[in-house]
Amino acid sequence: MKEYIEERAVEIANYIIEEKATVRQAAKKFGVSKSTIHMEVTK
Repeated sequence: MKEYIEERAVEIANYIIEEKATVRQAAKKFGVSKSTIHMEVTK
């Protein structure tokens, strides 16, 4: 996994945990699709 993708995945995961956000909310905040959120956070 490229370093910038890994960093973004950690940032997204922290956001979801800290804000108790849904995948949909995280996708909107980071400007990516729900599929991207799932793919990055689960790998």
